[in-house]
Amino acid sequence: MSKYDALRDHLRRRRSGEVTYRLDDLADLVPGGLPPSAYRHTAWWANGDRSHLHSRSWGDAGYTAHPDLARGVVRFVPAPRKPG
Repeated sequence: MSKYDALRDHLRRRRSGEVTYRLDDLADLVPGGLPPSAYRHTAWWANGDRSHLHSRSWGDAGYTAHPDLARGVVRFVPAPRKPG
């Protein structure tokens, strides 16, 4: 169980399409909030890093993250489906 499971589950409940969230709204979804590095470092939002639970959460929900930290938002875009 990961503290980011709530984020994964929230994204999974979305029907389809991209969605943009304010960082503070995402912090409300995650027990204990987001770490300071999520607000300061674009690299925290890297996609496809299965060793990081936060990255795995949106990846498992079928999304990629695209942060705009200057605006304080993250856009989640449906990941391309792998053939096969």
